[in-house]
Amino acid sequence: MDKHLLDILVDPVTKGPLVYDKKKQELLSRSSRLAYPIRDGIPVMLPEEARELTPEEVEALR
Repeated sequence: MDKHLLDILVDPVTKGPLVYDKKKQELLSRSSRLAYPIRDGIPVMLPEEARELTPEEVEALR
């Protein structure tokens, strides 16, 4: 994932920051509690494509 791209991307729902999870290939948003997938190196920033984070995952982002 390109560092420059990560610096400019925000959560499309809340406009909050995202955290890159390299292992799962996702961008995580604590504010909306969503994980956006990265497919073939391209972030899919659609809320309907995101999965909900578990309470444990949200807590780990703190």
